[in-house]
Amino acid sequence: MDPVLTEVVQDGLAEVERNLHDVVQNEFHPVTETSLHLVEAGGKRIRPLFTLLASQFGAEWDREKVIKAATVVELTHLATLYHDDVMDEATMRRGAVSANVKWDNSIAILTGDFLFAHASRLTADLGTDAARIIAETFSILVTGQMRETVGPQPGEDPIAHYLRVIGEKTGVLIATAARFGGMFSDATEEQTDALRRYAEVIGAAFQISDDVIDIASPSVQSGKTPGTDLREGVKTLPMLYALADPAETRLAELLAGPITDDELVDEALALLRKSSGMDKAREILDEYADRARAELDKLPPCAARDALDDLATYVVARSH
Repeated sequence: MDPVLTEVVQDGLAEVERNLHDVVQNEFHPVTETSLHLVEAGGKRIRPLFTLLASQFGAEWDREKVIKAATVVELTHLATLYHDDVMDEATMRRGAVSANVKWDNSIAILTGDFLFAHASRLTADLGTDAARIIAETFSILVTGQMRETVGPQPGEDPIAHYLRVIGEKTGVLIATAARFGGMFSDATEEQTDALRRYAEVIGAAFQISDDVIDIASPSVQSGKTPGTDLREGVKTLPMLYALADPAETRLAELLAGPITDDELVDEALALLRKSSGMDKAREILDEYADRARAELDKLPPCAARDALDDLATYVVARSH
């Protein structure tokens, strides 16, 4: 990454980090403690990164609003993680014990609500357009979670259903992150739309990449143990493609539900790694990266565009 851009991004992320710590402070200490649980667990801060990079395309960026917007999208993301862990009955998050296990489901849900509230409060300072956008984003996030929970409808293609879910659950918030960056840097409407579309596609691509890594990697990555999706009974894109192959009869038996036995998890992982499902999932990942780059072609050449292009390359390379 360009050294000047690197400094801008690093300084911005550091300020977002300070904001995250400051905003969760509460006179009732347990609220602060539970809210800091995931803030201090770390994470890639992908969403604030997109806001900061997208803010480099306008004629003049409003640093205060860009940083506040970056904080909003990360707070929203963190809030969803507390709720997701309750719904998934997760025990670990980012290498730490999940809040629902460390405390209980009620505390985890309330903590997520607390973070959503502060995200809304900060968004109010950014104007009515930003407030409307984050409300619409939250609606789509909830719809995606509901769609995933209910599952494919009769006659619906499970692969198309899954891709729509990750677009709603993952892509939409990253798209909003980039959209805010464009909005608060005086980028043109065309540039802001291109940034939004790029981020929506690449956000979904990150989830597909995670799906592949969860199967392909022999080591812990992104705070997840390989085979986590198998243990939780989550059918990810490589699994869905593998299940579409009539020859995968044993795999179909194993993937009929959550797998709790370690030996059966290992067997399923071995079969999946050799299956056509992995190749097809990687093909889709390549297609998403190409679609993202097509949006970048609509943006002016600059260090930020190069960085976004590198991200498209990275999201593919990390899963190989």
